[in-house]
Amino acid sequence: MILKGLLALLSQRPEFRRLVQHIQQAEGLPALTGITETARPFVVSALAAALKEPLLLVVADEAQALQVVDTLKAMAQSADDIIYMPDRDALPYERLMSDHETTQQRMNALLRMIDGEQPNTIVVCSARALSQPVIPPRELAASLYDLEPGQEVDLTLMLEHLYNLGYEPVTEVEEPGQFSHRGGIVDLFPATLRRPVRIEFFGDEIESLRTFDPQTQRSLNPIASCVIGPAREALPLRGPEAVKVLAQLNTAMLHHDAEERWQRDMEDLRHKRSFDDITFYISYLHDSASVLDYLPRSGLLVLDNPESIQNRIMELDAQAEEMKTRFENDHENPTQLRAAQITWGQLETCLAQLRQLRFADILSASEGEFDAYHSGGTEHLLPSFTGANSYGGRLRAFVQDCSKALSNHERVVIVSAQARRLSEVLGDEAILGNAAIHVSPGVNINEAPESGTLTLIQGQLPEGWHSRSLAISLFTDTEIFGWSRKYKTQQRKIVTPASFLAEVNVGDYVVHQEYGIGRFEGLVKLDSTGVEREYLLIRYAGTDKLYIPTDQLDRVTRYVGMGDAVPALSKLGNSEWTRAKTKVKESVQEIARDLLRLYSAREALERPAYPPDSEQPWLQELESGFAYEETPDQARAIEEVKADMERPRPMDRLVCGDVGYGKTEVALRAAFKAVLDQRQVAVLVPTTVLALQHFNTFKERLQPYPVRVELLSRFRSEKEQKQVLEDLALGRVDIVIGTHRLLGKDVVFLNLGLLVVDEEQRFGVTHKERLKQLRNEVDVLTMTATPIPRTLHMSLVNVRDMSVIETPPQERLPIRTAIREFDENLIREAILREIDRGGQVFFVHNRVHGIQVIAQ
Repeated sequence: MILKGLLALLSQRPEFRRLVQHIQQAEGLPALTGITETARPFVVSALAAALKEPLLLVVADEAQALQVVDTLKAMAQSADDIIYMPDRDALPYERLMSDHETTQQRMNALLRMIDGEQPNTIVVCSARALSQPVIPPRELAASLYDLEPGQEVDLTLMLEHLYNLGYEPVTEVEEPGQFSHRGGIVDLFPATLRRPVRIEFFGDEIESLRTFDPQTQRSLNPIASCVIGPAREALPLRGPEAVKVLAQLNTAMLHHDAEERWQRDMEDLRHKRSFDDITFYISYLHDSASVLDYLPRSGLLVLDNPESIQNRIMELDAQAEEMKTRFENDHENPTQLRAAQITWGQLETCLAQLRQLRFADILSASEGEFDAYHSGGTEHLLPSFTGANSYGGRLRAFVQDCSKALSNHERVVIVSAQARRLSEVLGDEAILGNAAIHVSPGVNINEAPESGTLTLIQGQLPEGWHSRSLAISLFTDTEIFGWSRKYKTQQRKIVTPASFLAEVNVGDYVVHQEYGIGRFEGLVKLDSTGVEREYLLIRYAGTDKLYIPTDQLDRVTRYVGMGDAVPALSKLGNSEWTRAKTKVKESVQEIARDLLRLYSAREALERPAYPPDSEQPWLQELESGFAYEETPDQARAIEEVKADMERPRPMDRLVCGDVGYGKTEVALRAAFKAVLDQRQVAVLVPTTVLALQHFNTFKERLQPYPVRVELLSRFRSEKEQKQVLEDLALGRVDIVIGTHRLLGKDVVFLNLGLLVVDEEQRFGVTHKERLKQLRNEVDVLTMTATPIPRTLHMSLVNVRDMSVIETPPQERLPIRTAIREFDENLIREAILREIDRGGQVFFVHNRVHGIQVIAQ
């Protein structure tokens, strides 16, 4: 989606040209007011295009930064010019390694800012990222290493330089920060690249540069050049000098594990070796520097609501002092460590020396800026922008307002994931009259829309805005329907053999498909035919050993048994394992005979098949408007459910997945598919709270469509329940969501097509007997996080079809569990950490009686 054509509307305004002139002449500017937060990326994009200078945009928090980045990418001349610099996940004085993608994004941002050949770059970061120390720009620039084909390189010096940059020598390169050397080939995975690079030498000359796949190790595409930067955010070159300073700290009070870690780090630093959390010592390895030091003199600093940024950094300063004391008291860190946070006082001094532009909310502006606002604000420098009107699903009112705007020769731009549905609504000539609708070819606006036109774009933006001066209104799903898509924060990490081995500990029992059960003894290196390779060592009964090459990992799986019983090890060279597999095959054949009879009975049942997705355009539109990115397992479950519904026999499928893994979305799409084929849907849940939650979800997602969703539970009065039952029997209700009340004998459907059962294990025998009366007539979709043994067994032996969702959503973080004595400071720290990342906190208390005291 490209909206850069809208920038011309602003850049042609005389007040905007005055603003550009003020900035170019470095004249003092008041904080710009009268510009809604969602319109600021539009203004910043226009400034970047006009100034042709690098910009650093600082916002209050990470969530806002991600939204701003996505909006800027839609508005900018090139999406590659927009760089996001996330903060480190670790709190000050905490040892927590950033993931590879975070390091990659941060290093990319720093490298782009010191590269003077790309003036249109806009780097976006949060207040927290601004307060975190980074490697000074001079040291980063001095460490860079340029490579290109035809270049003469001393291979020994190059490998030494890679080591000094913190790269780890390995046999096979799989992760960022690693390199390997084999004859005339050097494999290298810079922290700034998406794929590793293979450098092929002919003597001392680089013959070719190619990317390669870290999973298959196969070469891919040739590249013209490559810039090699540090593997991590701190360099180990000054390690020996740092150790001399660190040795003066008092480490006598450290607990055993912390002392061991400290000594190990000192040894690595003494030998100039890099390690995962070397950034913990950045203040000892480098002079103090912040992201502001990377902004060139020709660059422009843009502060989005500077008062919020200041308050946020001052909060972080206080939190850093608290964390320092806490880690010292817990004997995790020595006392008198150097500051791990750049304070607001230090940043304020640096800010005063930079050319800057500030956006301020009217309510947070200073008195002087209030005076400027009341005497005309900053409209002499920039037209005012306000939030677009909100409709919350009232499509008729929205279309009427669009019609009014078009008759006033205003421009209306709509960016929506429901573009096809809106196109149908807007095409109603009885409402719009003779107004023209221009659905953009593809998904781009490359030229400014003409006055009195409406442009519809398939895409996503967080929120819209309106400008009377520019005669334009930008609407998104947030204003039209009351919701918008959530923005992903990270990509899923590629699974490699190394990550698989990390899950198997030495001593664990494993199963080889050919040789049976053994005990994993670790990785060993063996020299075979002059080539050293890595093998898995598996010990079997007696003194038997088996060496498995790492490229045959697919044949080995972790042993999973019942309870804690220790399995008997298989013996190599006999037929014991073969007999065991044969016995299992015979058992499977016996079960298969029983299943054949069951399948015959099921296949005899028929019902009209549902049409394919291609005949249900509204279903495709609903899916494109899903507020998150589907995980692979979730997408597969959705396709399996649809395939079942498009067959002429009733569906009976179990969807099994953890809480929050996306089972509800699977059910919602199946329900909508049924409704589009004129069939009713019943969603049965065990509790009133869950019923209300599903009701709200279904109502919100299906709001743009003529679908009636009703709730049947004790939250509804008897009169309301009676009306719902009456409409249900007449076919006026498309989807009914309810508790056990749905199983009453007075509940009658006109044409029930799909029954969704959430948490089947929560229903008793009587309820299930009632469900069995429905199974032969309708499709049944059962969802659960903890299936009962019988249900799970039936699914595993294919009496019932099963879809498993075991991939967590992208924004879901790994669970960290800590069991501690009650400590208010520890609880406060945990809550602050979650609030810092924009998450939610649930505090579970064991008694209602004292819950108010705990809340206070």
